[in-house]
Amino acid sequence: MVEKGKGTRLMKGGIGKRATPRPRTYLTIGYDDKDWAKRHGAQWDKERKRWYVLGEVSEMLLPYIDSLMGGQSLKEVPEEERQEARARATAARAKPLLRTPPPDDAQADFFVPGVWDVAAKDNRGIMDVAVFRLSKKYPRANSVMTHNLPDGGHVRVASGPDGMASIWDYDIVLMGVSHLTEAMNRYRAGLGEKPGRSFRPHVSEILKFCRQSDGGRQYEAVEAALRRLKQTTVEIVRRQRGKDGRPLRVTEGAGLINDYKAVSHEDSGRVTSVEIELPKWLYAAVVEAEHPEVLTMHPNYFLMTPGLGRFVYRLARVAAGKGEARWSFRLIHERSGSPDAFKKSSAAIRELIKANELPEYDLAEEPGQDGPILVMRFRGSFPTPSTEKAGP
Repeated sequence: MVEKGKGTRLMKGGIGKRATPRPRTYLTIGYDDKDWAKRHGAQWDKERKRWYVLGEVSEMLLPYIDSLMGGQSLKEVPEEERQEARARATAARAKPLLRTPPPDDAQADFFVPGVWDVAAKDNRGIMDVAVFRLSKKYPRANSVMTHNLPDGGHVRVASGPDGMASIWDYDIVLMGVSHLTEAMNRYRAGLGEKPGRSFRPHVSEILKFCRQSDGGRQYEAVEAALRRLKQTTVEIVRRQRGKDGRPLRVTEGAGLINDYKAVSHEDSGRVTSVEIELPKWLYAAVVEAEHPEVLTMHPNYFLMTPGLGRFVYRLARVAAGKGEARWSFRLIHERSGSPDAFKKSSAAIRELIKANELPEYDLAEEPGQDGPILVMRFRGSFPTPSTEKAGP
């Protein structure tokens, strides 16, 4: 249904002159689709209690027009055709990247130290390769994932019987990096002791840090994540030259965490506390390095639901920084370790571009000589929590 709009516009350069009113196109929008429809130009008519668009209708909203198929009203369109139209709209619609924060997300537990208030930090050295799986669909138990490096070396990620650690499990490692960074800030300021490799967070601290709700199943999930992190090992092979000029092959391997201990109530099975020993390589990178290479992560990183979205954000942080970077779809597919075909990975990248909800960065696609290119462009200032001290 298309009608004349009620209002008029003032023409540029002619105060008081009436312009031709833009047509008003009415839509049938369900409650679940209203926020998405508003982002594409839909407005609410309070008098008629109907959704409408002024002027040109976005292609995303075409299947919702009341005059579908040859000017018929929506009621006159057969149900089968209406379902097909809805399916086309759903296929064209970008899936949201961010989940809703838990209800108590903004309020810290009075009895728990505010470890989660420290922005997550990660080691720059491994941010452009996936040392974890990005999909919840494929557990990848007892499997190997290999990333080739430009210097001729490679990164080999191997999993155990409980599956490969996921990018969501890795949030616990991020918490360990943040713990070490904050402890070292206090130590350098003369306000505390030098941290050791072990830290003992309460499970509610872990859930708060990861912006997860505090529920029974989440407690079980933390214990399962610790098992996968313990069983997932990362081996880095690099080629270099010795002092005598002879080529050398240097191999280092370690788990994503070294050891852990979980304490739970026997009657309920709820985990109450854990002790996590971080690996030597991570401890050395944050504590023993003269200039630790750690990057602050945006708080909304933990609300991102697609694993690929999280990986692309990490890639943007290290490659683009506060500027711009370009990576080919093909290289992202390889570095992400995705078991899917390249075509499917490309479709997933385009979904990220369509949604454009990545924290801090805008995404775009441009053609390249060897295939499509993902452009990652910093869009604004990074929000610094008031509780965060300057990093090393």
